[in-house]
Amino acid sequence: MGRRALQIATVVLALVPILTGIITMLGVSDPLYASSGVPALPVLDSNLRFFGGVWLGLGLALLWLVPRIESESVLFRVAWGGIFLGGVGRLLSIMMVGAPPLPFVGFTLLEVIGAPLFVYWQHRVATARRA
Repeated sequence: MGRRALQIATVVLALVPILTGIITMLGVSDPLYASSGVPALPVLDSNLRFFGGVWLGLGLALLWLVPRIESESVLFRVAWGGIFLGGVGRLLSIMMVGAPPLPFVGFTLLEVIGAPLFVYWQHRVATARRA
C-alpha cells in the first residue's frame, strides 16, 4: 500500500473530524447531545464547542498535509498521536462510565489501533520515497 492509497485514506478519514467538528461546534444543540437530553450547562456547552473546534482543526491539518504526505512526518504523527490519546480517553470512559453507542466503540478501535498503524504506514511511505 503506497503513497496514493495513504493519501486517499487520509482524505477520507480527515472528513470525519471536519464534519463532526462542525457539528460538535453546535454544543449541546448538536443532534447527538440534543436527542439524549443533555442539559444546556454553560461549561459543558463551552467545552463541547471548544473541542469541536480543535477536532475540526485537526481534520483540516490532515487535509493540508495530504499533498506532501511523505515529507510531513512530524505533523502526521502529532495528528495521529492526538487521535490516539482521544481513543485512550474513550477507553477510560468505557471503563469508568460504560459503553457508548456502537459507532463510538468503532471510533475507539480506529483511534487506539488504527492510529499506530497509520503512523507506521506513513513511515513506510516516507522511507520508500527517500530510497
